[in-house]
Amino acid sequence: MKKYYTFLLLIFFVITAYSQNSSIRINENTIVKDSAGNVYPFNIWQALIFKADYTLKPVDPQNKNTEFLLIELTDKQKNEILERMPKPRESPYFSTGKKISLFKSTDINNKKINLKDEKGKIIVLNFWFINCAPCRMEMPDLNDLVEKYKGNDSVLFIAVALDTRSDIKDFLKKMPFNYTIIHEGRYLSDMYGIKSYPTHVIVDTEGKVYFHTSGLATNTVFWLKKTIDEILTTGKSPKN
Repeated sequence: MKKYYTFLLLIFFVITAYSQNSSIRINENTIVKDSAGNVYPFNIWQALIFKADYTLKPVDPQNKNTEFLLIELTDKQKNEILERMPKPRESPYFSTGKKISLFKSTDINNKKINLKDEKGKIIVLNFWFINCAPCRMEMPDLNDLVEKYKGNDSVLFIAVALDTRSDIKDFLKKMPFNYTIIHEGRYLSDMYGIKSYPTHVIVDTEGKVYFHTSGLATNTVFWLKKTIDEILTTGKSPKN
């Protein structure tokens, strides 16, 4: 339902951006083409729109049954759309501005992790599992996020997976995920009471929750980056 709502919201931006004809309706029967005239199936162009990588431009804005052109967005245009969208809904598992218990664990490469020793750093947590389709959908964008802060030791990306080490390693052969991954992490999810996936949490330099959300949203990764940059710039925590 949340994904469908976000899709409708993006379609609203499309119509208001390109047309004054409020009677235009876009649905699974809408004809969508690229500049070469290729027609896209509904599930394909819907996915492209949902990720905010593309938008639709009506061929005839005054015709309620108009066909649409699939237009790739620039980074600036994409960020403008993501900025205008509502902030992703907060998860029910954390409270903004409150300190959380930090944990010790071991990643899939047997490297020890002790978040209590990372005081003063920004900790970006992702809770997921292999068979979680929304978790897999956002991984390419999460990898891009990790790449943006490559070389910045003050930002840590930790993914807590519910699956076994061997299953995760087999999965990574087909789909890379560039967070530091903890395997068999259900006990950590249970520690925080997490019951829906993916769940994202950003802990600031004071050990307080700065941002948290559960589920799939088009602008989740946008807000992760925005939050990290805000903490890096201000070094401040939100008020309780």
